Amino acid sequence: MSQTLSAPAAATATTAATAPAGARETAKAPNPVAAGLRPLALDVAAPLAGYYLLHSAFGMSEFAALAWSGAVPAARTAVGLVRERKLNLWASMMLGVNLVGLALTTITGDARLMLAKDGALSGSLALAILFSALIGRPLMSPMLMPFLTKGDRARSAAWQRLADGRAAGSRTFRRYERLFSGIWGAALLTECVARVVGAFTLPVSTMAWLSTVFLVGAIVAGSVLGQTAADPMEKLVRTEAAEPTAC
Repeated sequence: MSQTLSAPAAATATTAATAPAGARETAKAPNPVAAGLRPLALDVAAPLAGYYLLHSAFGMSEFAALAWSGAVPAARTAVGLVRERKLNLWASMMLGVNLVGLALTTITGDARLMLAKDGALSGSLALAILFSALIGRPLMSPMLMPFLTKGDRARSAAWQRLADGRAAGSRTFRRYERLFSGIWGAALLTECVARVVGAFTLPVSTMAWLSTVFLVGAIVAGSVLGQTAADPMEKLVRTEAAEPTAC
């Protein structure tokens, strides 16, 4: 009986031992793109999707939808503080945005104030991104990493060394990291100011569509201007990835 049970295990061990080293490493290695995007999916996409689903599909009030959708970032912020003894920036940022939204939902009955409220939400996001750049933990870096490393393990390792200060180009890399987040934060903050000013100076019917134009413009500006930081970062990653590393 024991021989029958142990045969598959022996076969598995033999197969693993005879498999090419590259194949074994590929099987064990996590997908760098998935690892980079996972925090964004959990901390940003999930709360946003939850809010729209609860508010639009299930008919919850805006206040209730914001409160329930904030449960995920609240839990992840608490877990990060208790287990890892560090602040989960993306989760805490989304929690802050939700709290601002909850506070502003008390403003009702005035279309202009409601339009301004949307601008205040993007403004709180912009301030969080700018603050993260100021303290040296730029929020936009996890979003940028998969696009620069392109799923390549060597590039992902190079990015990590540069970000951790273990590479010759780390100081320059970190400067461009902060610049990239600073550009996006400034673009979103400008959109916030434009939306709030427009809410009180332009006709409501105009702002109903112009607010979307402001948001798209901010995203385009962040994408285009952000290349001034992303391109040098990609060059540093390529250079670092090409360098021989100690075993």
